[in-house]
Amino acid sequence: MQNESRDREHPSNSISHNTPDTKYHNRAPWKKAAASLSLVLLGSGMTFAGGYMAAHPRQVSESASNLALSRVNAAPPLPATTDPNFVTKVVQKVGPAVVRIDSSRTVKTQIPDEFSNDPFFQRFFGSQLPDQQQDRVERGTGSGFIISADGRILTNAHVVDGADTVTVTLKDGRSFKGKVLGKDELTDVAVVKIQADNLPLVAIGNSDQLQPGEWAIAIGNPLGLDNTVTTGIISATGRSSNLIGAPDKRVEYIQTDAAINPGNSGGPLLNYRGEVIAMNTAIIQGAQGLGFAIPINTAQRISSQLIATGKVEHPYLGIQMVGLTPQLKQNINSDPNSGLSVNEDKGVLVVKVVPNSPAAKAGIRAGDVIQKLGGQTVTDASSVQKAVENSQVGGDLRMELRRNGQSLNIAVRPGAFPAQVQ
Repeated sequence: MQNESRDREHPSNSISHNTPDTKYHNRAPWKKAAASLSLVLLGSGMTFAGGYMAAHPRQVSESASNLALSRVNAAPPLPATTDPNFVTKVVQKVGPAVVRIDSSRTVKTQIPDEFSNDPFFQRFFGSQLPDQQQDRVERGTGSGFIISADGRILTNAHVVDGADTVTVTLKDGRSFKGKVLGKDELTDVAVVKIQADNLPLVAIGNSDQLQPGEWAIAIGNPLGLDNTVTTGIISATGRSSNLIGAPDKRVEYIQTDAAINPGNSGGPLLNYRGEVIAMNTAIIQGAQGLGFAIPINTAQRISSQLIATGKVEHPYLGIQMVGLTPQLKQNINSDPNSGLSVNEDKGVLVVKVVPNSPAAKAGIRAGDVIQKLGGQTVTDASSVQKAVENSQVGGDLRMELRRNGQSLNIAVRPGAFPAQVQ
């Protein structure tokens, strides 16, 4: 179910989302959909054109006038900012608050006893035989941005994941030892603290108001090239984690064509006013112009909890689901091995219920079709996930569903997302 790669800074510990195992290839289409839960010609004509213009200047002039009129009538021009140097001003304003984060961690490797004690193995390596236990240091570089004058910095969780040491370097060259206040793997957000005062900080925008086509400016340290600036637009909003190949995350990503590369992770994505609208976090390997960022409203909500308690509790139901369509309904009902029978055309089909989960305790079954959650109509898995994420752990969440042609109202009490879901 994982088709692309996320940008990971530790090169020897990068997580890539590869193509599905071959065991999935022969599954029915509906099963594939469910599994995606747990993305001038130039040449001789130039000579002819030049000759025509020389021989018929009046006709060319009239044609050009008609063309100019038709363009005016065809489409209005895009609105421009009042300052042609707005990118430069944004960089000058925000650049000092963007930092480089260098992290390192020690990985212990163990030589199996059967190798170290094997005479054949010792014969070839002799005195060069490595110790049974060796330490290997992995290093990585990412980006971050300062959100408080006393040294709180926002970055990606994968930038500091497992780090023994974290070093934060400011644009002015000063370096500080960083402490990870907390990190949340489900949203890939982390907060780092350095001991400093009167630091430059970013201005925060509102990611809920973003529209495709708006300017996007990225600042970060891609591939070790500090303070790199790239520009583009907001290509799309609300990209689900499943769609971009990161089904283990709970984020509706912002898509941008501003160049993002390894090392940009954790850096800010800015609007034309210099406000942070998102945190750069992922790319699709082998693609161009496809970068993804965590909306700043999401990152702020998570970081506030990390700063307050060092952890984040995510509401959890424990169901595997897929958006229902008439075609999917037909595929399921025509598959004798599906074990399901569907009578509905719309809603979200429950494919599996995790044992002993909140959903199981509430009586939800595989084959149920969710139509409303928390009073809101749901049509796909992302809308259910969003409704659950906006609920409270331990609170009551009302669910309207259809089962065997009958309507049911169920109250389910979300639990805290477990460290590992089987």
